Amino acid sequence: MSNNTTGAEAAPRTQIQFDCVGTATGKMRNELNVVMSRPSPDGPWELASDEGAFHGGDGSAPPPLALFVAGLTGCIMTQMRAFAKRLSVSLDDLKVETRVVWDWQAAGRIYETAPHSFEIDILLTSSDDASKVVELIEAAKKGCFLEQTLGTRNVIKHRLKTADGWLTV
Repeated sequence: MSNNTTGAEAAPRTQIQFDCVGTATGKMRNELNVVMSRPSPDGPWELASDEGAFHGGDGSAPPPLALFVAGLTGCIMTQMRAFAKRLSVSLDDLKVETRVVWDWQAAGRIYETAPHSFEIDILLTSSDDASKVVELIEAAKKGCFLEQTLGTRNVIKHRLKTADGWLTV
């Protein structure tokens, strides 16, 4: 949420929206400008992605997949820390190790990919019993935007700007 809004002040139901404008620069580098537009504006955050030599990039920034895995890891950690306070679970130490594997297959001059596995190992120290810690993890899983996105079939719409307007691709 915005720096000015706490979870307790938020409406019981709302939508969270992030917008990103990416601009191609360099060989494979992308300059990414991200803002939260709903429910209250926050940002902008300037990020970058690049590819290594495999894709003809310079490796000047993390590749998009690294940003994706970092986002997933940070999301579950954030929810655990936020919900630990709300559920009165002590978190003395927290570390998360995430592994994401994709299948890659050549398809002529291009390639195709598919998700293979997502594994999140949670290493934490708490003075509370395991049942309270499990309750915390279950709550954090439900509150993690990225984990909930990955667990749901989504329709991603693509449009191409043409001289005649927008073309759905």
